[in-house]
Amino acid sequence: MESIQAIKQRFGIIGNDQKLNRAIEKAIQVAPTDISVLVTGESGVGKESIPKIIHQLSHRKHGKYIAVNCGAIPEGTIDSELFGHEKGAFTGATATRSGYFEVADGGTIFLDEVGELPLTTQVRLLRVLENGEFIKVGSSKVQKTNVRIVAATNVNMFEAIKKGQFREDLYYRLSTVEIHLPPLRERQEDIHLLFRKFASDFALKYKMPTIKLTDEAAQILLKFRWNGNIRQLRNVAEQVSVLEENRTITAQTLKGYLPNTTSNLPAVISHSKSESDFSSEREILYKVLFDMKADLNDLKKLTAELMKNGNDKDVQKNNESLIQKIYGDESDAEYDEEDIDDNLEILSIPEPSINTALVDPSVNPLDKYHFAEEIQEEETLSLQDKELELIKKSLERHQGKRKLAAAELGISERTLYRKIKQYDL
Repeated sequence: MESIQAIKQRFGIIGNDQKLNRAIEKAIQVAPTDISVLVTGESGVGKESIPKIIHQLSHRKHGKYIAVNCGAIPEGTIDSELFGHEKGAFTGATATRSGYFEVADGGTIFLDEVGELPLTTQVRLLRVLENGEFIKVGSSKVQKTNVRIVAATNVNMFEAIKKGQFREDLYYRLSTVEIHLPPLRERQEDIHLLFRKFASDFALKYKMPTIKLTDEAAQILLKFRWNGNIRQLRNVAEQVSVLEENRTITAQTLKGYLPNTTSNLPAVISHSKSESDFSSEREILYKVLFDMKADLNDLKKLTAELMKNGNDKDVQKNNESLIQKIYGDESDAEYDEEDIDDNLEILSIPEPSINTALVDPSVNPLDKYHFAEEIQEEETLSLQDKELELIKKSLERHQGKRKLAAAELGISERTLYRKIKQYDL
């Protein structure tokens, strides 16, 4: 069995991180078997290196190795690409075609971005994993294949399973052994080492002196989050190597190649959604409508009680909380007629600075409310008569007790008082 350091040199892997070494060690251990392997990690961490190690160290190393990017194949043609098709199976199928699983018989097939597979294709793949059988598109003949499947994904598989986007049984068949590659930000000691290797490679490729970082620039490099991981670091190294004439790179120069360098602050993000949160205006409207419906049901219940039993003390006592909920606290409305001054001016509007009588001769300068708009009475006389009759009957039933009469009529006591003053009762 080859050592981890020998494998790194053989496959061009750079880094001394403990998690990286553990991932390579697991790949070496699982390579001689035919166990399915799932490689996980963020985009750009170098997941494609693990299946190459597994294939080259297995007894299938003389067979074919095919890497398939499942996310790059359209959903309508992916079954044909993986399993092949018969002539005339669909429009454009002018000849019989062998799929990747047929071509890679006896070898290894690497399914990159396996989390992007459609559900129908996942069912076909599960059958291949279980008994090595598959059927070409447009065919009824069952074919056998002997391939080893190594899959990779940057998707959170448990979240995908929870949302119904990935089959749980397929996940457990693929992840017999799971190898996780750490993101670059968790490999602090390897970042500068990788940058120097990339800078050296590009200097050789473009025949120019190798760039070097100052100590401050190296610290900027280590503190950056690197969401694109090794792929992003390689692109930055290539840009700086090609564009900068001064081969000594300062911190200020390096910042120009790092996006959002001032926004890499840690933040605590809650993935749980509280009951009071609203993700859209529609939910807010629904909540308002449900609250209105609940209030209306409460009002119907109280009205039914009053109609059935009359407005006696027992009904008020049994529905005290309901009355309080609908009409609110009317305790501050305990007042007599003499408590309100009929001459009190409730709304005081200052006099306009311009003499409106001079502007409009029809305006009476002695009229304080000449600016008020005349509003036509919308209610008909019959409605007023009915309202007056209801108020009179309610006051008679409750012997002039306005609070009880207001509760029966479904209005506040203050409103009832205004009605009484309006109709001179």
